[in-house]
Amino acid sequence: MPRSIWKGAISFGLVHIPVGLVSATSSQGVDFDWLDKRSMDPVGYKRINKVTGKEITSENIVKGVQFEKGRYVVLSEEEIRTAHPQSTQTIDIFTFVEREQIPLQNIDTPYYLSPEKRGEKVYALLREALRGSGRVALARVVLHTRQYLAALMPLEDALVLVKLRWPAEVRSLAILELGSAVSKPDLAKAELDMAKRLIEDMSGDWQPDDYRDTFQEKIMELVEEKASAGKITHVEGVEAGEARRSADVIDLTELLKRSLSGKRGESAKADTDDTASTPKEKPAPRKKTGKTARSK
Repeated sequence: MPRSIWKGAISFGLVHIPVGLVSATSSQGVDFDWLDKRSMDPVGYKRINKVTGKEITSENIVKGVQFEKGRYVVLSEEEIRTAHPQSTQTIDIFTFVEREQIPLQNIDTPYYLSPEKRGEKVYALLREALRGSGRVALARVVLHTRQYLAALMPLEDALVLVKLRWPAEVRSLAILELGSAVSKPDLAKAELDMAKRLIEDMSGDWQPDDYRDTFQEKIMELVEEKASAGKITHVEGVEAGEARRSADVIDLTELLKRSLSGKRGESAKADTDDTASTPKEKPAPRKKTGKTARSK
């Protein structure tokens, strides 16, 4: 089994399900590295001042965000670090939605979730509960200092986590400016019938072994041919690793009961607070102390 790239827990009410995150995909493209043809040394990227054209060292580089065209706000490394979301090593479920409600354009990268030791039963419970409800779980998770929106869903005997694009990252279909010729087409029945017949004639089953990247295959054939002829040059590289953490599981039945009772308690308390509150008991509105940053 491939090594987990992240270990933590699914937070589900008061229940924590220890899991490992395993990539569901692998990059199969051809990776061309740059080499100096005179010495066969690796070639890197220079940091160039775009105005002077001169190379600059890393200590003279700062990070800035464009506030207006040609005007930047410079942020220190410490300021950037404080803005990073806190890594809690949890996949925090906050709601459940119908699977069909997630737009196709929001779907990004899939990962498999594998149960860690002592988490198998509650892992299976969540999977079956999701399958029976016809819903998927929406969650937030921090990976490598970046926060992601994610959906958890069952897939055969496993749970899958799919990274989703934030709604603000997805453009509206309105940018296509589709006219009435597309949205309300005048199609003849004969044309539509012929198109459907063509689709039917070309239809088949999903055959993953038949779908291959022919470019990659041809490049790798050339690589193997040259390697067999002894045309190989040694280039040194560096690899790095990273420590991982995991979580413990607590009694399932008790935590489910406490989660449900906690939700009911919060609802009752909210109703009581709404009834008992008076205008003078409400806190005074906080005064704004600074200007809101303008959007990019």
